[in-house]
Amino acid sequence: MSLTNKTAVVTGASRGIGRAIALRLAKDGAVVAVHYGSNAEAAEQTVAEIKAAGGQAFAIQAQLGDPAGIDALFEGLSAELPGGLDILVNNAGGGGGAGSLEELTPEQVDALFAVNVSAPLFITQRALPVLRDGGRIVNISSCAPRVAAPSQVAYAMSKGAIDVLTKTLAVQLGPRGITVNAVAPGATETEGMAMFLNANPQMRASMSAMTALGRVGQPADIADVVGFLASEDARWITANVIDVSGGTAISPALGG
Repeated sequence: MSLTNKTAVVTGASRGIGRAIALRLAKDGAVVAVHYGSNAEAAEQTVAEIKAAGGQAFAIQAQLGDPAGIDALFEGLSAELPGGLDILVNNAGGGGGAGSLEELTPEQVDALFAVNVSAPLFITQRALPVLRDGGRIVNISSCAPRVAAPSQVAYAMSKGAIDVLTKTLAVQLGPRGITVNAVAPGATETEGMAMFLNANPQMRASMSAMTALGRVGQPADIADVVGFLASEDARWITANVIDVSGGTAISPALGG
């Protein structure tokens, strides 16, 4: 699935799922903008790994969650990719542990929605004039809106908004041949999660038991699906939220 001569930006690409997506798109031939918020060292490591494998990438810093950060992102993109953009991956997000309804504060919810909802919305708005016809938008959602965990109510709400955004954009941008899809991971063994799971074998076993495939997800499991959706092979797939959770909580026996 070649992405030769394509350009891409992956938000939150210095670590975790975003890093795996950047590596996959670059492997397939795209020039990748590796966005990061604060961890410059991790972003440069991602860029270095891409270049060492023969790919093309550059890092770009922008603090998402406020308009100035989105301005900075697109100023950097216009400088490095003056010819336009083919692939936008809205990956940056956070707040999975925001807490139950009784614990939430207005400040937590505002911060969560600023990064998980407003940032993808307005990044996409700014991208539309430079996103080429036939392009791809892939949003990173979550299985959280499906499994209804009370401890993650605000997080699940924010990802539910991403699902709505995905379907709405697919209809709006369909006449331009732009496909818009979301992928919905479950528990995924990113760097921070790996440290937690390695220190808590019982939690690893519990999370693994919640999936039909009997293990915790890996960043590459999600990145490979994003790579497919970004390719020409996925040209007839749009307006979908694709579950990439390994079948998390799909039956009473699996915690759902």
